[in-house]
Amino acid sequence: MRASQPSLAAADLWRRPAEVAAVLEDARRRSLELIADLTDEQWRAPLLAIINPPLWELGHVAWFQEKWALRHLRDEPLLLEHGDALYDSAAVAHDTRWDLRLPSRRETLDYCRRVLDRVRERLPAGELSEKEAYFHWLVVMHEDMHGEAFTYTRQTLGWPAPKLTGASEALPKAEGGVAGDVEIPGGTFLLGARPGETFVFDNEKWGHEVEIKPFAIARAPVTNGQFAEFVDDDGYRRPELWTEEGKRWLEKERAEHPVYWLRDGSGWQLRHFDKILPLPKKLPIIHVNWYEADAYCRWAKRRLPTEAEWELAAGPSTRCARSGSTLRYDGAEKRRYPWGDAPPNSERAQLDSTHIGVVPVAAHAGGDSPFGCRQMIGNVWEWTSSDFQPYPGFVIDPYKEYSQPWFTPDYKVLRGGCWATRSRLIRSTWRNFYTKDRRDVFAGFRTCGLQ
Repeated sequence: MRASQPSLAAADLWRRPAEVAAVLEDARRRSLELIADLTDEQWRAPLLAIINPPLWELGHVAWFQEKWALRHLRDEPLLLEHGDALYDSAAVAHDTRWDLRLPSRRETLDYCRRVLDRVRERLPAGELSEKEAYFHWLVVMHEDMHGEAFTYTRQTLGWPAPKLTGASEALPKAEGGVAGDVEIPGGTFLLGARPGETFVFDNEKWGHEVEIKPFAIARAPVTNGQFAEFVDDDGYRRPELWTEEGKRWLEKERAEHPVYWLRDGSGWQLRHFDKILPLPKKLPIIHVNWYEADAYCRWAKRRLPTEAEWELAAGPSTRCARSGSTLRYDGAEKRRYPWGDAPPNSERAQLDSTHIGVVPVAAHAGGDSPFGCRQMIGNVWEWTSSDFQPYPGFVIDPYKEYSQPWFTPDYKVLRGGCWATRSRLIRSTWRNFYTKDRRDVFAGFRTCGLQ
């Protein structure tokens, strides 16, 4: 991790003006790198339900920063006339974003610069208050999430892979075997964020006790090679493997294999951005939706983990006590990451686009959880069986549109982050959420044994 990316685990850093300025600048630098090489035509992009035009999306990122770090926090006047009418994602319908009279590319970049400059100018000389720190980190997290969206937009449209500072073409070393399951003792577990976390979105609040039965979970995510066996066994043509919703999705999409796979004679190829490559069998399956993951599990006589099971396997407490045949995990000693509270680095997790794409499932042994699960953080987001629902006592945060509108059975929870996720954003309690049909995002899965 570079010095410009302090972890929110370091409570003494998140309120320092110099560190806040550094992450604001780093987030913007990454956003601009992700789209700098695109043509003006590509900045407008074709209309698709699963992406935004980059010209609109970049303006939205700057508008969001202005809204919370200047107008809300500092009571500053508008920097861009009609900005709310152009960039408020809660009010501007998705498909109309292509029809708006948006500022030009040059004007949008100028707006981004003016907003960031003003935010930095208004940083206090001394330590930020809790409120100030919260809203500055909110805009960083928001921009980081859009950075991931810029990345998968390039994959969706078959554009070249982004050229990012510090990214390496070399794959990390794969270490040891990761086949099979680990057995997780059941018990009482604190699901959700620990009180006292420096920045937490409302859907993680707060940790609450849940009872979990003993279960077995795979040491690693499902690989391309394993998923290819399902495809080659007519997995997409066997209705008994699919839910009723899944069968309707199959019929609508006419899906016969993962979205970026191509048949090459008797084998498979994979489209990675604008390149066609032989299918790398030891890399995790990616770009599959919830229906596909669920059907694979049925074929393999397995199941997806619940989000509580996933979180227990990823980050149990450092201390636990036995109560009869079960355990009680100490919520006060809960780990922030599978390996502990130290921030992510290149030995522990595949994050920050340090390699443009996924890496072998046996890589990053330094990030193993105490139970022996690998890559619970980074590489691919992992689907769970859980609907995206509020935790008990849910209280909405100032950014009201982030969680509450999506608490429906249409959305499933994903955990763990992916190769393009920023390391400062992710932790074991982080809850991502997508509709079950989305396979453009950087999502894979791991499986559990049937109970």
